[in-house]
Amino acid sequence: MKVFPILLSCLFCILGYGQQKDVTVRRTMKLMGTRFEITVVAPNEEIGYINIDEAASEIERIEKIISSWDEDSETSLINKNAGIKPVKVSSELFGLIERAKKISEITDGAFDISYASMDNIWKFDGSMKRLPTEPEIKNSIAKIGHEKIILDHQEQTVFLTESGMRVGFGAIGKGYAADRAKELLVSKQVKAGIINAAGDLTTWGTKATGEKWLVGIANPLSKEKVFSWLPVVESSVATSGNYEKFIVINDQKYSHIIDPRTGYPTKGINSVSVFAKNAELCDALATAIFIMGRDSGIHLINQIDGVEVVVVDSANKIHKSSGILFDKNP
Repeated sequence: MKVFPILLSCLFCILGYGQQKDVTVRRTMKLMGTRFEITVVAPNEEIGYINIDEAASEIERIEKIISSWDEDSETSLINKNAGIKPVKVSSELFGLIERAKKISEITDGAFDISYASMDNIWKFDGSMKRLPTEPEIKNSIAKIGHEKIILDHQEQTVFLTESGMRVGFGAIGKGYAADRAKELLVSKQVKAGIINAAGDLTTWGTKATGEKWLVGIANPLSKEKVFSWLPVVESSVATSGNYEKFIVINDQKYSHIIDPRTGYPTKGINSVSVFAKNAELCDALATAIFIMGRDSGIHLINQIDGVEVVVVDSANKIHKSSGILFDKNP
């Protein structure tokens, strides 16, 4: 007589009776010195939080490799040996630097990880009262140049040719970390989620309801207002904006995003949002297009398969690449 209830319960399992619906679990935390929001779709909250902890551990692992603040990181070792000797690095860091150099080439140096060599003559903390002189600006960028980063594929080494040179991953690192965290969770059969690294985000799957993840293109003059909603399906987006960090001197606004080729802050753009498969590429290109300018930036994106861009200019007008279709309703 005990067999019947067991068989009955198994039948209920097969038919799907009593199965719980997936839940959406979200946690916000500080990682890599910035705000990360990790969202997963999981069978229950407990599993969801375990997944989020695993993603956070992966982001922390990457930070230990690419941080220029951690004196023991591979990146710090490269910087310490600038102008002295090549440094053997992990294949992971070598690959990231190699990809960064390629982005520098296609953007004519608008994106450049050796920007970290720049002297900190522009300050956006309210302490700056005058503009730097032209000689100060020229001197500040003297050591910048992606062509001075020498990679030896056979030895897997990185060499900065000039003493005082530095590399930094501020314009690509968050995107890379988001990609790797997503990759880890997908490998663990997490069916859907979003890794949002202070506005650089990557998604996979759909919401627990089956709906697509949506991202809003914000009005830079009023972040509560959204110009348009765009679906992000198995894809990524990164946004660069000048609406939070800037200074005004002699009635002129100067953005915190500085052209590494000239040493001067960018003009003409309020925000750039780049859409692509990988958050790493979005992160790097968003910065580059901000620096390149509206027309040159959109022209570049129109030549790259699988990448799109939305640019909001200084007059708050929207411009977009050829593959973007706007949806006004969330």
